[in-house]
Amino acid sequence: MKQIHTMTTRKALSIGFSILLGGLMARAGAQTSPVVPVTVASAKSADFKQPSPDTPALQQRNPRYRVTREDVLTLSFPLSPELNQKATIQPDGYITLQNVGSLYVQGMTVPELVEALKKSYANILHDPIIDVDLIDFQKPFFVISGQVTKPGQYDLRADITVSEAIAVAGGFLPTAKTQVFLYHRVSSNWVEVKKLKLNDILHGKKLEEDVQMQPGDMLFVPEKFITNFRKYVPYNPGVYVNPAVN
Repeated sequence: MKQIHTMTTRKALSIGFSILLGGLMARAGAQTSPVVPVTVASAKSADFKQPSPDTPALQQRNPRYRVTREDVLTLSFPLSPELNQKATIQPDGYITLQNVGSLYVQGMTVPELVEALKKSYANILHDPIIDVDLIDFQKPFFVISGQVTKPGQYDLRADITVSEAIAVAGGFLPTAKTQVFLYHRVSSNWVEVKKLKLNDILHGKKLEEDVQMQPGDMLFVPEKFITNFRKYVPYNPGVYVNPAVN
């Protein structure tokens, strides 16, 4: 009986050690395994041209809001309330500040703007404390063009996908193809282009391609199928760049 009890105890310890070792290995794997980003694109690598070697590395767009023309700011100085002021960003990207003149702020985030203001006031204030509030700013939007019923710019008031955005624009025209190109800005100079097959999505296939729209995204619905296209095109505000490879 003692021998049987000893064997049972050893077997239980062996099983427990195996479970413990497996758990530690799983935890280590979860901590050290590299995260591989997945890019959803229905085109093959031969279907687009990469930017030239001297093109700056593409960076993901900063999710923080960046101030732009016509935004209205309130600047508060808790220790110097006589400097409290409201400022509107002018068409050239500058704001006019009390006692220090003009400051270029176009494209800054609020934390960056605070640091720039502190440097501007450093000559007249010792270690200034400044608070910045956005009281009027550009609302998130997306643009849709091409073969849809109501092309144009729409407010992005909720989390919507590509297929929902097309529905907001009135749906496809009879001349439209179910091929859609999604333009998404990935740096200050470049826009990434993705080709999506809405026909597959509407039939319950490749639902992962029905991606969520982001502020500033643009959709283009062509009249003719485009097989070869550029995956990256230069960012040029207000100018449409055809993704087709000539």
